Amino acid sequence: MTEITNNPAAMPQEEDLNEILRVRREKLRELQENGQDPFEIVRFDTDSTAEGIKSNFENMEGKTVTIAGRLMTKRVMGKASFCDLMDKTDRIQMYVRKDEVGEEPYAAFKKFDIGDIVGAEGEVFQTKTGEISVKVTKITLLAKSLRPLPEKFHGLTDTDTRYRQRYVDLIVNSEVRDTFVKRSKIIASIRRYLDGQGFLEVETPMLVANAGGAAARPFITHSNALGEDFKLRISLELYLKRLIVGGLDRVYEIGRVFRNEGVDTRHNPEFTLMELYQAYTDYHGMMDLTENLYRHVAQEVLGTTKIVYNGIEMDLGKPFERITMLDAVKQYSGVDFAEIKTLEEARAVAKEHHVEYEDRHQKGDILNLFFEEFVEDHLLQPTFVMDHPVEISPLTKKKPGNPDYVERFEFFMNGWEMANAYSELNDPIDQRERFRAQEALLAQGDEEANTTDEDFMNALEIGMPPTGGIGFGIDRMCMLLTDSAAIRDVLLFPTMKTLDK
Repeated sequence: MTEITNNPAAMPQEEDLNEILRVRREKLRELQENGQDPFEIVRFDTDSTAEGIKSNFENMEGKTVTIAGRLMTKRVMGKASFCDLMDKTDRIQMYVRKDEVGEEPYAAFKKFDIGDIVGAEGEVFQTKTGEISVKVTKITLLAKSLRPLPEKFHGLTDTDTRYRQRYVDLIVNSEVRDTFVKRSKIIASIRRYLDGQGFLEVETPMLVANAGGAAARPFITHSNALGEDFKLRISLELYLKRLIVGGLDRVYEIGRVFRNEGVDTRHNPEFTLMELYQAYTDYHGMMDLTENLYRHVAQEVLGTTKIVYNGIEMDLGKPFERITMLDAVKQYSGVDFAEIKTLEEARAVAKEHHVEYEDRHQKGDILNLFFEEFVEDHLLQPTFVMDHPVEISPLTKKKPGNPDYVERFEFFMNGWEMANAYSELNDPIDQRERFRAQEALLAQGDEEANTTDEDFMNALEIGMPPTGGIGFGIDRMCMLLTDSAAIRDVLLFPTMKTLDK
């Protein structure tokens, strides 16, 4: 393995790296022979952090603290040395003097390597140049780093290596660490908001016999114990609706789902989805919840409702736009599907506008293709696109008086779909007919079509109240709120193709 950098000039020759590895292992062996094996240390209690010391210096000055972290720089100058220690919060300078720590400990410190894990005790002070530091009285090697970190000035910049070795990425790129701290805060903020609204967080199966609730191709696995195949869930919907039937009127789940589909800047086969269901409301209620949730999270995590992504400012403080799919397609393509009455007319206008469709597509499918082709990229500001065609919405209530469309919306920002919501279909007779239509599509070669889930049908026949439901893409939300260019930048360990061994 070579030094982790994409700058050839900064990459040591293989023999140089081998020498570094040899020297570090020799240092470890020497420590072990002298009864000072750092890997035998099982505990080191700390009482302070780098960020806590620096942000509260007025109260910390002159006090003795205990801190631990990774050695990031070291400058040895005879009888006194400086080093930077990085913990989970920040970096802080350590001032290490032979007269303070003792001759033998100082000699041992001089042999420490960049990347070693150390613990230190000392007094907080400020140097003549104004840098907040710790005057060390005791320093302990807690773990030996046997492999060097990326070269100091070039760092870890190759994206493929960064994703594969996220543990190194987090060490050397502080902005990456900040992104994942912020992601954790976003999810915690979502939970606080929903818990405050009376929602109950639940967990539902990942291994399922019927992977329904979305249009996606599932992963298939096999249970040796049960002797049958299972699928990894593609959605959380059908089990959460069972809980609505069971009387849990407000439920949500944040969890991983798996879709056997392409990988790009917005798609990963394994991603985090949040779905919630609320009895006795509809898709208008879900719009209100979405607006309030996004504002709450942005204000709590970022301190503002105005966010900037890729140079574009989006204001979550203003009322979100609401537009029907019909009106949006008419506005951006000039085609009024309200005037198109037959499948033949829809196909003709598709050919005229160079919109490709398949033989199995109905009029509603073609409307949706027009939306994807002409509208999505324009939806930069927060926008609810409402009232989708029934053909693409098998789990949604039809609009009263207009059965060709359903009470559904998709929420868009930055031209991306951020959420998908329904007035949930609770008529078991209608639902069975929708499933039959989906199975017909499956027979025609649509691998993403749903199949009938008989247990779910049984639950609907027990009776489900009127319900609003929504699914949020947590990863895309994190991308927008952290100004991250790709979904892999907000996934700690994105799915990667295995390297040849």
